[in-house]
Amino acid sequence: MSGRRALFAALVLLLSAAGAQAGSETRAARRFSPEGLAKVSDYIQKEIVAGTFPGAILLLQQHGKPVYYENFGVRDAATELSMSADTIFRLYSMSKPVTTVMAMMLVEEGKLSLEDPVSKYIPAFGEMKVGVETKAEDGKVSLAFEPVNRPVAVKDLMRHTAGLPYGYYGGGLVNKLYADAGLFDNKALTNAELIAKIVTLPLAEQPGTIWDYGLSTDVLGRIIEVISGKSLFQFEKERLLDPLGMTDTAYYVADPAKWPRIAEPMPGDRAISPMTQVRDPRKPLKWESGGGGLVGTIGDYARFSQMLLNGGTFEGRRYLKPETIALMASDHIGPETKIARDQNYYPGGSSGFGLGFAVRTSVPSGTSWPLGEYRWDGVGGTFFFIDPEDDLFGIFMVQTPSQRGRIQLALKTLIYQAMGR
Repeated sequence: MSGRRALFAALVLLLSAAGAQAGSETRAARRFSPEGLAKVSDYIQKEIVAGTFPGAILLLQQHGKPVYYENFGVRDAATELSMSADTIFRLYSMSKPVTTVMAMMLVEEGKLSLEDPVSKYIPAFGEMKVGVETKAEDGKVSLAFEPVNRPVAVKDLMRHTAGLPYGYYGGGLVNKLYADAGLFDNKALTNAELIAKIVTLPLAEQPGTIWDYGLSTDVLGRIIEVISGKSLFQFEKERLLDPLGMTDTAYYVADPAKWPRIAEPMPGDRAISPMTQVRDPRKPLKWESGGGGLVGTIGDYARFSQMLLNGGTFEGRRYLKPETIALMASDHIGPETKIARDQNYYPGGSSGFGLGFAVRTSVPSGTSWPLGEYRWDGVGGTFFFIDPEDDLFGIFMVQTPSQRGRIQLALKTLIYQAMGR
């Protein structure tokens, strides 16, 4: 246990500077029971023994200080190097909140508006049509193209109502077009080149009509480049990553000395989809994917999460205003918007969606989970949540694409049970 205690102490030192800004220590908040946290640890350990994944890290931080931090297992079954705080994970869609925060900085500065048409920054977006399936008398389905009822707006990119899918087979003709386009296959594309391919495809739905998870945040990343005149990573480093101390967060691991720190899934658990395997973050790539490209450590993402929980500040520096964070963490697709949700609505029935995050809007049956909790996850298995009511955030770092949904639900349930929720 001495090694674990040392790591825990190191993480406390790394992150405790944020505690003075948490701002709600005086209010009585729910606390974790040791017995409940032991069940959390047991669950993760049993999954490792069962061979689900080689290792994982869980951090729960309340009032600006870690209340639970544990490394489990190894980074990689092949190397058997122990999991540690400096392990680097593929974050995938946990990149989306980072990109959205960058865009909201531009909104605060008056350089971008949520109501702006995307075509203001990417003119070719103004030419996109909506693909509509039509069935002939002989039963053959074909694709017709209709003009948009209104332009795609910046807010549509942030809340996934732009009609931009990721593309998968079996999801209709527009999804097949996106899948056939191989947008994820060519990592040599820049953001500008990726968008040039996207605008040759149709939208899957009319803007603002349905939540459709896809390439929206990648388009948002390109808008940031157009406005700033810098690459997405340059802008992120200057405005967020370097000031926050997120020193290991990047789009690939450039330094070979850091390669042994990369976490890997089990050898048989590397499929992101039938078309895509987990990528090798050791290989340089041009594509700085605002929607899913980042890699990083738990310490880096903890600093980002504490900044959000603090209402936009960290270690005396303000990144966003509290009212901006509140806007991002409120539901933007509620009943009044008439935005539809289909079987692929990933946030689930008790949550809406804000600007970059799912947002808890009702209490799941049989629980007392907090309203206003906001969160997201990555297809590689990582997830995080921010719980303002309990002045808490949690981050789970793991690489297991096939088991991510099951494990996330089970862990979240155990974590909240440990608080009596």
